[in-house]
Amino acid sequence: MTKVFFRLFLVMGLIFISCKESPSGQNRTKQKSTNEDSKKQTVGDSIVHQTENLIIQKLSNHSYTHISYLHTEDYGKVACNGMLIVNEGKGIVFDTPTDDTASLELLKFVANGLKSDVIAIVPTHFHDDCIGGIKTFEQHNIQIHAAHKTLELLKKNGETLPGKIQEFDSTLTLAVGNKRVDIAYFGEGHTQDNCTAYFPEDNVLFGGCLIKSVGAGKGYLGDANTIAWPETVRKIKVKYPKTEIVIPGHGKWGGPELLDYTIELFK
Repeated sequence: MTKVFFRLFLVMGLIFISCKESPSGQNRTKQKSTNEDSKKQTVGDSIVHQTENLIIQKLSNHSYTHISYLHTEDYGKVACNGMLIVNEGKGIVFDTPTDDTASLELLKFVANGLKSDVIAIVPTHFHDDCIGGIKTFEQHNIQIHAAHKTLELLKKNGETLPGKIQEFDSTLTLAVGNKRVDIAYFGEGHTQDNCTAYFPEDNVLFGGCLIKSVGAGKGYLGDANTIAWPETVRKIKVKYPKTEIVIPGHGKWGGPELLDYTIELFK
């Protein structure tokens, strides 16, 4: 009789514990699902604008990549990436689309589609895929920020940027609404002047042509320093350890694996 009573007591106790823990377990599962859904909303790959000249993809709450096309003799039609950060009705563009037509299209999208004003443009190096549409930005009285090295290289190649230029040396911080974007020069690689832009709010890094998409080749090396390249990227990786999204100059965006791939490619 005692054994029967003991077994009955044990079974009832297990049922009680199971019932007590079950909602908690469900809550943990629900919380995990909610966190995953939230992450999906934060990091996506949503095309919000697309024409034959320009594609704009939303990657996070505030960051976008704009894709335009450069016609080259060596590589044919090349897709070129830039970055757009928008917050509190203000926007900053990193690298212009490749021509004035696509640049005007980008400005119209920001104004009409995002109800925001572009307040600054930052070319991350001196090549055409960074400054091809710069005149359009100047015509719209948008402030141009450029590194001293970039201006030197443009002058050396017989080119100048239009309008009034805000020049910086190796670092620059710009406000976009109540957030900030950090622009920095870490060393030579694709060019002598290649800068990066990092938006801490969404942990987004625009590496430009200094960073390669996974599986990409070395690309154009006419102005490159392939010896310094991997160390330059290592410095970026150390500086921004929380990076979640990386936008290269060409090809598919991704995560920190793009930094690792670029380092290995130029070892």
